[in-house]
Amino acid sequence: MILRKILIICIVCLSLVVVLMGVLIFLKLSDIPMRDYNEIRSEGVLRIVTEYDPSGFYRSDDRLEGFHYELCRAIAQKSGLEVQLYPELSMEKSFAGLRYNQYDVIARNIPTVSELKEHYLFTDPLVLNKQVLVQRTAESNNGVEPVRDQLDLAKKTLHIPENSPAILRLHHLQHEIGDTIYIVEEPLYSSEQLVTMVAKGDIEFAVCDQQTARTLQKQLPEIDFLTDISFTQLQAWVVRKTSPVLLDSLNQWFNSLRENGDYDRIYRKYYSQN
Repeated sequence: MILRKILIICIVCLSLVVVLMGVLIFLKLSDIPMRDYNEIRSEGVLRIVTEYDPSGFYRSDDRLEGFHYELCRAIAQKSGLEVQLYPELSMEKSFAGLRYNQYDVIARNIPTVSELKEHYLFTDPLVLNKQVLVQRTAESNNGVEPVRDQLDLAKKTLHIPENSPAILRLHHLQHEIGDTIYIVEEPLYSSEQLVTMVAKGDIEFAVCDQQTARTLQKQLPEIDFLTDISFTQLQAWVVRKTSPVLLDSLNQWFNSLRENGDYDRIYRKYYSQN
């Protein structure tokens, strides 16, 4: 009887702690000042976070390049704002920085999935993309043919960056094939680093978006990315739910870049299939 009372008291205390934590988180979020286009224009600075890879930005010789980097530069010219670009490997930290006004925009190839649309706003689609399985070619893997049937991924270990958008698709894929896929979320490695590890034989499989894999294959001919993990997806940049005016502004700048041909020029430079 005494043990039961103690157990009930512990459950009640735990419930109060959970409720208190929820209230504190709500109050913390409530204290975050509004930051939409007017506030950004007043400061004169647009803070954008992206990934350090061929899709985001990277250093080539003595200059910076990258699909999102060049789009950011073009937007700076269109908007008259100072665009500050921040590199961040972690998707989770990127979203946290967005929520707390550390960043105004996440400039990455983010699938426009319903789970994220509930909490964030997406720009007009920038890229048509899909998730692919990265593995070694038969020539680079002692004649072992690459996996082509998703059913053959049962009991296989797939590596992705921590908090990668691919995680949602992989969980769904497990249900579709009716078997376990071992998913390893790597906190220290980007998609580019994981693909490089596949090419070197350090790991067997990785999952990344097709455009990234295609770009990396030019330097890593050992990789094969012809096995699809997802259907073709629309991918875009992300802003806060509380920044609808910034969203409209971004879409207007993108439309302008499309009309004058700058967007197509940048896209072909990084995503040409040739």
